Amino acid sequence: MSTPLSQRRPCEFQLLRYVPDAVRNEYVYIGAILRAAADNGQPGGDRAAEAPERVAVRFTRDWRRVRCLDPDADTALLEGMESELQRRLAEEPDGKLRRILDESLSLNVQMTEPKAYLAESMPAGMEELMRLYVEPPARERATKVGGRAAIQTRMRAEFERAGVWDLLRKRIAASTYTRPGDPLRLDLGYRPNGVIRIFHAVSFEPGLETAKVLAFSEAALRTGVARVEQADLELTAIVEPAARLGATDDDPERLALYRFGVETMEEHRIRVLTTSDLERVATTARRELRVG
Repeated sequence: MSTPLSQRRPCEFQLLRYVPDAVRNEYVYIGAILRAAADNGQPGGDRAAEAPERVAVRFTRDWRRVRCLDPDADTALLEGMESELQRRLAEEPDGKLRRILDESLSLNVQMTEPKAYLAESMPAGMEELMRLYVEPPARERATKVGGRAAIQTRMRAEFERAGVWDLLRKRIAASTYTRPGDPLRLDLGYRPNGVIRIFHAVSFEPGLETAKVLAFSEAALRTGVARVEQADLELTAIVEPAARLGATDDDPERLALYRFGVETMEEHRIRVLTTSDLERVATTARRELRVG
């Protein structure tokens, strides 16, 4: 049974949209911001005092519509943007929203004008906004997600489940440790004690190029981490299970390619795990980051 309108919480919402080309002005909605309206003196007291959450932000977990619009979209950067916004809004719940967004969003992300909204609660309101404006219809969700995107989605899900996603470094620039101009960005990492643990999604679905790039970069990364961080590097590639790609004895050629990719990385001191290992990896991160 829905909450009567008279008992709902006055809020404002704004949508975030990804616009790869300002000239063409094509866009897709990627997130929403919901903010409780200031107490307007109506009966019922200070609504903000009744519910600690004053502002909420959420981005989509399904980037397929973004990739359809812009195949080169940096979705990892967009995910990092969500974490940055959450951090800034938690620190400044009553701050100037426009300034916070301008400082946190990229040039390809725009914000709509605020609109009034009556929410049953902040979580319920956010769910409804995401369902109405952001998340793709069920028919679109049936489309297969593969390659690095599928591995990255699984990585995020496991680290979020472990409660450590917001504590991780994301989109780590290899140039910090190698040399200026290095375009490689590593997916995730954190530092427990004297080691830097970095995790990077490597898909063999399109080929072995990503594995070779990571293997080529390992030595420079390890040397740079020791120089910059005074720490050891543990570099882990997260790959699909062999069976997921049909790399079995029934397809010796595909199995040989899979093994070559794994062995190439392991020869360069890169630990190789599959998506099936991610729950254990995330649990270890939770323990090392002392969450809970």
